[in-house]
Amino acid sequence: MSYAVRVLCRPAVATGLALTGLRPVEAETSGQALNRVLALAADPDTGVLLVEDTLHELLPPEVRRELARRPLPLLVPFPGPRWSPAEEGMDRYISDLLRQAIGYRVRLK
Repeated sequence: MSYAVRVLCRPAVATGLALTGLRPVEAETSGQALNRVLALAADPDTGVLLVEDTLHELLPPEVRRELARRPLPLLVPFPGPRWSPAEEGMDRYISDLLRQAIGYRVRLK
């Protein structure tokens, strides 16, 4: 059996995701996000459910826990675009990468 990848995102992100060949489902409010996640998760063809992180955070914790317990669909939050300039510089980015790789924070000089 083959499973589908479904995507739930905000309308501002949907066009970009559609260019990848995915057919995004749009939601703006927590109620819409909850209803659409539950509907997509109930579809037996859904294997992976990608949810934009801003919408994932709007889901009630008990719903996230319940979906995490299920083998399918695999619920995966993904980072949405940030349209504001980064507050930290490149040094912060590099030090975060090093911390993840070696397990502790490194100070760059």
